[in-house]
Amino acid sequence: MTASPRHRRARALPALASLLVALLLALLALPALAAAPPRIGILTMQPGEVFFERFGHDAIVVVDPETGAATSYNFGFFDPTEADFIGRFIRGEMMYHLVALPVEQDLAHYQATGRGVDVQWLDLEPGQARALADALAERARPENSRYRYDYFTANCATQVRDALDTAMGGALKAQLAGRSRGNTYRSEAVRLARPAPWMWLGFDLGLGPYADRALSRWEEAFVPMRLADSLREARNTAGRPLVLAEEPVLPHRIAPEPAEAPRRWWPWALAGIVLAAGVLALRRRPRLLAGLALPLWLLCGLAGALMAFLWLGTAHQAGWANRNLFLLSPLCLLLLPGAIALLRGRTPGRMFRIVLVAVAALALLGWILQWLSLQPQYNLPWIGLFLPLHAALALALGRTSPQR
Repeated sequence: MTASPRHRRARALPALASLLVALLLALLALPALAAAPPRIGILTMQPGEVFFERFGHDAIVVVDPETGAATSYNFGFFDPTEADFIGRFIRGEMMYHLVALPVEQDLAHYQATGRGVDVQWLDLEPGQARALADALAERARPENSRYRYDYFTANCATQVRDALDTAMGGALKAQLAGRSRGNTYRSEAVRLARPAPWMWLGFDLGLGPYADRALSRWEEAFVPMRLADSLREARNTAGRPLVLAEEPVLPHRIAPEPAEAPRRWWPWALAGIVLAAGVLALRRRPRLLAGLALPLWLLCGLAGALMAFLWLGTAHQAGWANRNLFLLSPLCLLLLPGAIALLRGRTPGRMFRIVLVAVAALALLGWILQWLSLQPQYNLPWIGLFLPLHAALALALGRTSPQR
């Protein structure tokens, strides 16, 4: 028996309604499916002339695909009005903030100070770009923005690196962690601080053996310019180059980033030998020699006390177990009364001679440990300078009297 046309139309109506509902849902979903992902770029700012700008800077820029608005996510903000700000800075417990601001506003300072800025536009998968943009927006909220700052392991560049790696599911670290160019925290810090003599001197004297292990490409990305170098060589999760395009944003109008240069110890050793010869030449003039040695011992003692404090009283891991303490010993402060006695024409007590020998012996021990340690510290220039000097002072003043 054949169904009538009327019955066939009745049966077809539910199926047609279902089809129309499916089409309507598909049309409603089209805008979400077709929405372009945000554009992600890495801003790299060249080093500046102020001491806290010497290492350069970077930020993540997110461009909204609908409005074209570009937001800079900058991990380099801190609040000097915070309670105990100076104390936290000294103890290595400083807190920094992630701040989201219009990219034009973020770049204004760099334009005014002549610092160059480049942007690397990244080829991320759409889901990764959205996830990174969402994570940055959430983390930039005031209640989430703070992080514990560390000069080498948790700074503006490492935060950018880590955020990008998280969005890529660990693919960036997998490419960089197993490779090394032999750079160290010390070599990079001293290189970038070179234009400010007091700054590179502080880094070189204040860093312990932690700063002398060879860094992977992942670790050396604490320097923004090194991170930019590694991104140029990296691949995205689909195997394509991670950097889709690179372009200058602001020209660099001040001195460029210091180039790499070999560090030689022998000029320092030669200077130490010359100074030691001068000390021995003055051994018959102990009062003059004491006058010259007094500021040296004062500086050595104060520097040693500061290095001991960094090791025992702060969270600055890079300054722990610093072997320059063998050369710049706090014991030098005990030599000051003897130097003053010589200046006044008196004979120092027996303790003066004991401490003189102890200071020279510690410098010699530091040199021996340089060759025996399983975790060496690169301080041969300072050994070459101070060991001959301490030894010569011990020989010249250990058995003298002020009358000679």
